[in-house]
Parts: sequence; C-alpha cells; structure tokens
Amino acid sequence: MNIENTKAQMRKGILEYCILSILQNNDAYAAEILETLKNAKLIVVEGTIYPLLTRLKNAGLLQYRWEESTGGPPRKYYAITTAGKAFISELSTTWKDLQYAVESITKPKNTAS
Repeated sequence: MNIENTKAQMRKGILEYCILSILQNNDAYAAEILETLKNAKLIVVEGTIYPLLTRLKNAGLLQYRWEESTGGPPRKYYAITTAGKAFISELSTTWKDLQYAVESITKPKNTAS
C-alpha cells in the first residue's frame, strides 16, 4: 500500500473545510489560499485548488470578484457566502465529532493491571 496516496486522500478529504475556514475571516485570491495551506503544511497544488474553488462557487458556497492588482493582472478574490457560512458550521461540528472519534480510537490505552 502506498503511504503517500493514503496521506493525499486524507488531505483531500478536509480541503473544502480548510478553504472555507480560510475565507471565513477574509476574502482571498487563490495564491493567498495556497500560501495559507502551505504554511499549515497542507501542501496543495494549483491544479487541485482551482477546480475545487470553482466547485465551491458553483455550489453557492463561495462568490468572487475581480480586483485590479498593482503588480500584475487583476486578481479573482473569493469570499464565503451566507450558504457557505452555514455549510462550514455543519462541517465544523462534523470535524469535531470525527476528531473525537479518531482520538478515542487511536489514543494509547493504559493496559496496566
């Protein structure tokens, strides 16, 4: 079994939650989102993030606007929508439940008698 594939699948499963969390506080363009994920050691390539941002936008969870940039072409800034905020609230609850379940299973047990 390939450990890198398993790790990639684990990261992929939480990527929507992480992106919505990033945008919950501030609007951002794709390069900023990628940088935030990279700084958190959640390595994602551009080929992964753009389709995901489009899917989240098409689902009504994100919206975007174009802004002129002083250092290049205009940038597409993403913002979370009201539906996105409700969605992330549900994801947050699910994440906490999942985190608790995984920790309760994987936590070392005291086997001393």
